[in-house]
Amino acid sequence: MKFSRVLLAAAIVSGLSFSTSCHAKDPDPTQVTISVVSLLEQVHYSKQRLSKDVSRRLLRNFLEYLDYNHIIFTKEDVDQFTQQWAENLDSELVFGRTEAAKQIHEVFVKRVEERVAYAKELLSSELDYNTDHTIDSNRQKAAWPSSSQIDSMWKDRVTSEMIQERLGNKKEKDPATILRKRYDQYLRSIHEQTADEVVRIFLVCLTSTYDPHSEYMSKTAQEEFNISMRLSLFGIGARLRSEDGYTKIEELIPGGPASKSKKIKAGDRIVAVAQASQPFVDCIDMRLDKVISMIRGDKDTIVRLQLLPAASATGADRVEVEIKRDEIKLKEGEAHADLIEWPTPNGKVMKLGRIELPSFYKDMTQNGNNPNAKSTTRDVALLLNRLKAEGIEGLIVDLRNNGGGSLEEAISLTGLFIKDGPVVQVRNWNGEVVINRDTDSSILYDGPLTVLVNRHSASASEIFAAALQDYGRAVVIGDSKTFGKGTVQQLIELNRVIPALAKEQQAGSIKLTIQKFYRIAGGSTQLRGVEGDICLPSLSDQPEFGEDARKDPLPYDTIKPLNYDKWTRPLYLDLLRKSSEQRIRENIEFEYIREDMDRIRKRVEENKLSVNEKKRQEELDADKARREKRDAERSVRAHDTEPKAFRVTLENAAGKPLKPFVYIKPKKKDEKAEENGDADPKDETPAEGEAAVFKTAPMSFDPIKEEALNILRDLVEETSKDSKQASSR
Repeated sequence: MKFSRVLLAAAIVSGLSFSTSCHAKDPDPTQVTISVVSLLEQVHYSKQRLSKDVSRRLLRNFLEYLDYNHIIFTKEDVDQFTQQWAENLDSELVFGRTEAAKQIHEVFVKRVEERVAYAKELLSSELDYNTDHTIDSNRQKAAWPSSSQIDSMWKDRVTSEMIQERLGNKKEKDPATILRKRYDQYLRSIHEQTADEVVRIFLVCLTSTYDPHSEYMSKTAQEEFNISMRLSLFGIGARLRSEDGYTKIEELIPGGPASKSKKIKAGDRIVAVAQASQPFVDCIDMRLDKVISMIRGDKDTIVRLQLLPAASATGADRVEVEIKRDEIKLKEGEAHADLIEWPTPNGKVMKLGRIELPSFYKDMTQNGNNPNAKSTTRDVALLLNRLKAEGIEGLIVDLRNNGGGSLEEAISLTGLFIKDGPVVQVRNWNGEVVINRDTDSSILYDGPLTVLVNRHSASASEIFAAALQDYGRAVVIGDSKTFGKGTVQQLIELNRVIPALAKEQQAGSIKLTIQKFYRIAGGSTQLRGVEGDICLPSLSDQPEFGEDARKDPLPYDTIKPLNYDKWTRPLYLDLLRKSSEQRIRENIEFEYIREDMDRIRKRVEENKLSVNEKKRQEELDADKARREKRDAERSVRAHDTEPKAFRVTLENAAGKPLKPFVYIKPKKKDEKAEENGDADPKDETPAEGEAAVFKTAPMSFDPIKEEALNILRDLVEETSKDSKQASSR
């Protein structure tokens, strides 16, 4: 049997001993690199070998990862990197060598130090806020500045940032002080990058040259991915962020151990962490991900925190809190539903349901062994059964901003709405096509159905929407098209498939594109996405959002369509589209959206920002005047009453009484009270018996949600007419 060149290199290296600097839990970056290269060449859908073209694109990706806005490196730096590495990275990587990443990163750190020092020097000088200069709002496509240009460019950028702070700073803090702290924080984050992390970034850039969705994941990144899929983690139940060298409690998750302790508050700063009875480890100026890894742990284990209370001014009054870790359910990622009593033109109300699905989640760690493992389909079925029990006449499945997730869940969820049949075709690199079917002939819901999408609906969302569209089962509403991700990824743990890493526990994983999926009608959703049957004006419907705007995507293609039985009831698309277009013309909220879209597109095309304080103030004044004019117009036509609505969650879906939404007007913020930590939280917390509080009425001025409900109402009415006519024959 003939070895590939990568496997041969892997075999050579696996016979070598680890360097003395390698810890048992820190794998040799050489072996990790060889493993990633081997899997890319042999498992990735494209079956693309490392080449000079891959080498050039890898260099481009790595430079832009470090300096995406082209403001750190100079043209001379990039020219030198190109001359030295553009044609050589492929042969370097075959043997696991990542010297290029190290050398480039060292130059990057040096340049950041120079830029920050120069910026702080400028902040100590007199800046001119009355120039006719402009800067590029986005420099990602701009040429790298020469060494003779970069100081001038940075002077304009620092001046622009000062203008931004001078105009937007309402707490009377010194703008220069704010910017100095910001630059210091940026520099500190760069200095915190370890050699292993630089290699990780390099491998992330390598995998992305094969397609945008292949990714090398460290052990930490892999755990974050697993958390996002199972919607739970083991820890204390607090959201953290880094601020001024401290790890700060940003929010407590209701019902979590930290919240239950009553000893931790938002705004507290964590200064040290200890495991059970072990000594405290100081975490001031420690990277946030390292602090988080110390706080997370197995269920029922103890973690101790030293805190500086939010109100502490001296930093001397530290408190110690002991917490038992527990499983934290990430409720905001779960499916939930609304039951809405929607008005009809004849003065009656119609019960409509809306299920909002943030992602297609599934606990990948259970391997099908736990029947109670987290499942999108099981959760949606529970919500849908409650909506049916409440007598809904039509349903919206809201997939806006749903980036996808489990392919298996997309297939099984589709099965809730069709009898049986093919859902999606999946093709391997060698052309072999597998047809994924719904084999359950039962239908959980057979009533009028719409699917709401936007440009951020991707992957599994597109499989679901495309299948229901091809069957003629649902009306797809929203942006002109969805994201356009028509590829399937597999997560491969390196230590399980590479013998040389078998004893390593921290080698991480590689998420590889291994297949492409196709609609049952034959076309791929890759690049083209799913086109809406009825399109609504939307700020998300921009060409910058989508697979076709990303680097190195796989191409669109088609395969043979399948035979399948379409849904027998009509969708009345022409009638629904005509009625919707009329309402859109009459709805001033959609006119606002069109105006905003035109203004955004113009600004993106111009890509210029004035470095003149007076002009910037005029722009801010114009924006404020436009908002105030719209608010005044809204107050005149404000709805006297909102439609009655109820929130259905996984907690109350099984028979508990539903509680109505309560709409309240937000109070004006007391900025001084906020600064002192005395802000009144009353209008943040639902009163007893309320399901949720909305700061503004969600129907009156959310035109997309309102129009989606109107379209569904029309579909229900037309379906009802046909049913009555059929029964009278």
